[in-house]
Amino acid sequence: MTEQQQIMNNSNIPVSEVYWSLVDKADKKFSKIRDLPYYERNRYDTYFYKVFKVYTQLWKFQQENRQKLVEAGLKRWEIGEIASRIAQLYYGQYMRTSDSSYLSESYVFYEAILSREYFKDGLFQDLNLANKQLRFFARFLMVSLVWNRREMVHQLVNLLKILVDECRKAFQETDFKEWKLVVQEISRFLKADTAFMNTRPLRYSLVLDLHPDSLPRVATRRSLKLRDAILSSYHHNEVKFSELTVDTFRMLQCLEWEPSGSFYQSSSAKIGQNGGSGSSRINHAQDIADPTLPLNPRKAVLYRPSVTHFLAVLGTICEELAPDGVILIYLSASGRVGHTISPPSGAGTSINTTENTVRNFQSHAMYLDAVTISPFSSSSNIPNPSSRQSKSDCLHFGTRGNGGLNSIYPTDLIPFTRRPLFIVIDSDSSEAFKAISGAEKGEPAAIILSPSCSIPLTTGDSSRHHSGSLLTMFLSTPLQAFCLLIGLSGPDVEMDTYNKAEKLLSSSLNAWGLTLATSDMLDPVWAQILGDPFLRRLLLRFLFCRAVLTLFAPSSGKKEFHPECMPSLPTSLQPNASACQTVVLQMATVFGATKKFIFSEGIVLPAHSDVEMASSS
Repeated sequence: MTEQQQIMNNSNIPVSEVYWSLVDKADKKFSKIRDLPYYERNRYDTYFYKVFKVYTQLWKFQQENRQKLVEAGLKRWEIGEIASRIAQLYYGQYMRTSDSSYLSESYVFYEAILSREYFKDGLFQDLNLANKQLRFFARFLMVSLVWNRREMVHQLVNLLKILVDECRKAFQETDFKEWKLVVQEISRFLKADTAFMNTRPLRYSLVLDLHPDSLPRVATRRSLKLRDAILSSYHHNEVKFSELTVDTFRMLQCLEWEPSGSFYQSSSAKIGQNGGSGSSRINHAQDIADPTLPLNPRKAVLYRPSVTHFLAVLGTICEELAPDGVILIYLSASGRVGHTISPPSGAGTSINTTENTVRNFQSHAMYLDAVTISPFSSSSNIPNPSSRQSKSDCLHFGTRGNGGLNSIYPTDLIPFTRRPLFIVIDSDSSEAFKAISGAEKGEPAAIILSPSCSIPLTTGDSSRHHSGSLLTMFLSTPLQAFCLLIGLSGPDVEMDTYNKAEKLLSSSLNAWGLTLATSDMLDPVWAQILGDPFLRRLLLRFLFCRAVLTLFAPSSGKKEFHPECMPSLPTSLQPNASACQTVVLQMATVFGATKKFIFSEGIVLPAHSDVEMASSS
């Protein structure tokens, strides 16, 4: 017998009063945990379990007393509201811990809400209920996107479009313009991220990637593991959904383990109407508990942070870091002084209103910094983004006229080099961050720097404005980046050709990994992280990116178009080394694009190579 049932039996309190008392208690606890930041994570674990315990009691109580509660006036949407809160709690805990079992549980609850249509009754007679359904779709969209359930994502986008249109007809006095912009935002995101859908997961897959137990052993004084990551990206008019940009989304995905076999289930499974159950439905229980996988590195995703907030998060993570841990810092932002936030042509200031709308429905969204651009800024106060721009020595994550509150400098990171750092700077001002190397306070940092100039991609809608950063794409989806660089998009490539290139790239990167592991010239900074599967994969993909951009004809001999790393890597894997040139030649041959690269004299395909020219270039 539950505590609530004992109370009813002992005091004859009506079921409805006990229920609403529980609802009030749960609401108060939920409002507190919802506003907690996603850093200082260890501190809030106990509180999460307390809140979750209350909601578990509430959910069980309404199940056991459903008929009495309905007779007392309980509405279906109120049951859906409880389920939605539980789903939000799970997603929030996933954001704090990166434990994908919470993400999977959140998805299961949202899918149940969709299939049971809790918010449907009276939807077009009650504006408040219509907004609840819209917010539900938006929240479920975010969870489905992060959990890589693309079939459900597209289903939800269609449902959201239909609902917005129907709401505009039913509530003509209400402007649903912000929700139409939300639809445009997710549509733009999906367009940018579906060029090569379902070719392979971004996450680390034991099916496709080298098993951690099979990584070559490295002679090193210590071996570090990626324990935490800070991911932050902000560019003018960049592709994003809510506060998740396409760049941080890709980095978030490639720093997680793929539950064994789930990608292939989700690629082939077809979800029925309204997400209903059926023989083809994905078995989420297989995703929830995968004992073969280690824990995911914890990740803090920051959108347009002030420097004080960024430093607070970084400082907390350093404080909590395990003795064998290393922190990945990924920062992607412009260093152009003349570059600023301005609405796209014809959009006025409505895009900022969209962000506010998304933040409102995304109660489990990334931590919102107090310092943001005002959604009511006058366009006359916004500098012309097309005016002459000059690079600065920092990264800008927001407006300019705020005393540098949104600017991160190399010197901001140096105090934290008392801990092992793996730094990725993706910016036209990346060169300024070379200042970190040699100025560390105890732990030499591993640093990857993007080119200071971006190569115009030849495929339509393939600039950063439309598809994100090229370096980030190489680090997360290297083959897709290679294809876009040589002018190919998904529909242009036959799957047999793509799969052949995928196998070639995978075997080549593994060979480079073995070269690094056995090299006497490998710097200890790289040697100590080479045993971590995530960091090893990022490093090898960087090598591929550097080789490709160095040999690519439009950027050949132009250092401003080439990425760099510090400290330097062995000469045997420098871009002009035969090992690197041969791999790029093989990759270019697969796609019939050899004329797009400049190779040294004497570089030829290996005698045993079965690579064939796909088409003439």
